[in-house]
Amino acid sequence: MIDLFIIAGEASGDQLGEGLLQSLYEQNPKLQIQGIGGPKMRAVGMEIIFPMEELQVMGFIDVLFAFPKLIKYFYKTVNAILKAQPKVVVTIDYPGFNLRLARTLRKKGFKGKICHYVCPSVWAWGKKRIHLMAENLDLLLSILPFEKQLFAATSLKVEYIGHPLMQKLTPQEKPEGELIAFFPGSRTKEIERNFPYFIRLIKTLQRDYPHYRYAVSVSQEKYRPLLKKMAPDLLFLTPAELKKLKPFLAVAKSGTITLELALQEIPTVATYAISTLDVFLAKHIFKVSLPYYALPNLIAGKTVFPELIGPALSDERLLQEVKNLITNPAVWNQCKTECRSVRTLLEAPIEAKSANQRSAQLILSLLKG
Repeated sequence: MIDLFIIAGEASGDQLGEGLLQSLYEQNPKLQIQGIGGPKMRAVGMEIIFPMEELQVMGFIDVLFAFPKLIKYFYKTVNAILKAQPKVVVTIDYPGFNLRLARTLRKKGFKGKICHYVCPSVWAWGKKRIHLMAENLDLLLSILPFEKQLFAATSLKVEYIGHPLMQKLTPQEKPEGELIAFFPGSRTKEIERNFPYFIRLIKTLQRDYPHYRYAVSVSQEKYRPLLKKMAPDLLFLTPAELKKLKPFLAVAKSGTITLELALQEIPTVATYAISTLDVFLAKHIFKVSLPYYALPNLIAGKTVFPELIGPALSDERLLQEVKNLITNPAVWNQCKTECRSVRTLLEAPIEAKSANQRSAQLILSLLKG
């Protein structure tokens, strides 16, 4: 019998799944684990039903076009779980897919435990999901400290485990050079929508600040050809290579990368370019309304990084925010100070040695129960 079936549907989930799998195998090397994952989870050794990359889409419009394919893989996942009858199903983030999966499994009579890792943004929109999760889940692992209170009126067990990035990322040493790093995204559509703004910005900065160096992060090697096609003259480096060069400033597509940069205390301007139709759907159909969108800002409840999201993103605004950090030491230093406040807020509970170890302990307790 399979012990665990673990599902990740995007790059950030694959990264979380990698750490979780490592801790699970450390605590119980004999575990039988199947699931859906990306390159990081596959490298740890989990038996894959199909690769995570089959599920990767972004934006409301892209999801509509990919809907038939997603439906196919959704039921392929359901059938694989019902056939394997694992003791515990662990779904990682990707709530549009994973929460529907949990509900469908329950409707089809699945009696095993279901744990969801990473609370969806119920504090922003989709508050109906709170009761849906309480009905179908046995455990919710939260990586943001304010989320547990949202489920206080339900019977769902919610555990704040600390943020996995806290153990991986520390404040970088004082920058030695004058490098500005750019992070255009980890999906094709993100790159196609955000990178043109970055390209135009870099050209202007190269003219106005020729003594600085500029480098673009290649989140995955498969995106290098696309990036080089869009800007053949720029310097492209892996995230590890960029980290060694100690950038003093960054421009990043809003997402997990902004939290990574905050934990490294690298002042950053966060962007997110989306289509006009996506903006309309978000505001008027899905009722998304937040005081902030970049993760460091949401966690702190204030502006840590200047953010230019959707209609707020323009070449002029982006250049203005970046130049403000370059030319105003007080603004740059204040940004670093606010980054430290984010780290303090994300400290793991005292009993947890690490988020990965704590999450593995809680999941293994479901196996015993």
